[in-house]
Amino acid sequence: MTAVAGSRISKKKSQKAISKLFWQKVAPPIAALAVFLVIWQLLCLNPSFKLPGPIETFQETWNPFIIHPFFDNGESDKGLGWQILNSLGRVGLGFSLAAIVGISLGIIIGANPLLFNAVDPLFQVLRTVPPLAWLPISLAAFQQANPSAIFVIFITSIWPIIINTTVGVQQIPQDYVNVARVLRLKGLKYFWKIVFPATVPYIFTGLRIGIGLSWLAIVAAEMLVGGVGIGSFIWDAYNTTTDTNLSEIILALIYVGLVGLLLDRIVGFIASKVVAEQK
Repeated sequence: MTAVAGSRISKKKSQKAISKLFWQKVAPPIAALAVFLVIWQLLCLNPSFKLPGPIETFQETWNPFIIHPFFDNGESDKGLGWQILNSLGRVGLGFSLAAIVGISLGIIIGANPLLFNAVDPLFQVLRTVPPLAWLPISLAAFQQANPSAIFVIFITSIWPIIINTTVGVQQIPQDYVNVARVLRLKGLKYFWKIVFPATVPYIFTGLRIGIGLSWLAIVAAEMLVGGVGIGSFIWDAYNTTTDTNLSEIILALIYVGLVGLLLDRIVGFIASKVVAEQK
């Protein structure tokens, strides 16, 4: 009887936990989304409001953009699935290069006060340059659209990675440094035992900011360099604007937002696991 009663109590607690999670985490965003869609639809009832409403957008993009996201009619006439995958490929390459270079430079600069004082003003100036301002420079340097877009991603996302990694190294507790001296830790041992555990939260903060900037940069860059990609899709649809194309643009923007959210959550999830292991 005791075991049965305990099982029932445990089951009730589990149900309460699930119910609490639903009302705190799931229900609020669903309600907010519903309110947003209702307001959007009501605004579209006004004849002077030229954008399609959510119902019209769904109807006009259902076939093929929603139901067949991976259709391929050749050249740039591809579904949004292919457009996003091409953009993600560029983001993956540019962001990976930025992460490698940014973390490495951040550690070197953070460990050397003289070098930090020398380059910090330069970095503070360069990080404020908008992503699209780098595009003419990259096109002149690479003479091709794809590497130019990758460079824009790289140069846009590298600054928060460098800066946060540098701050992390500078914030290493003096006790850690003293222990390293006593144990005579140098080189890779010093990095893995002292620097990395102390700076990993800062590194992932920079990576999380960087991945968001990467996705923003690629959409903007693709609008100008053309080819296959979600930014190019939006720009091409705008240049041949019809009522149907407006619905396609809105759907593409929704996809852009969802992918950006997914990228942020992936980096955040990895950070939670890595940081937890270092504690």
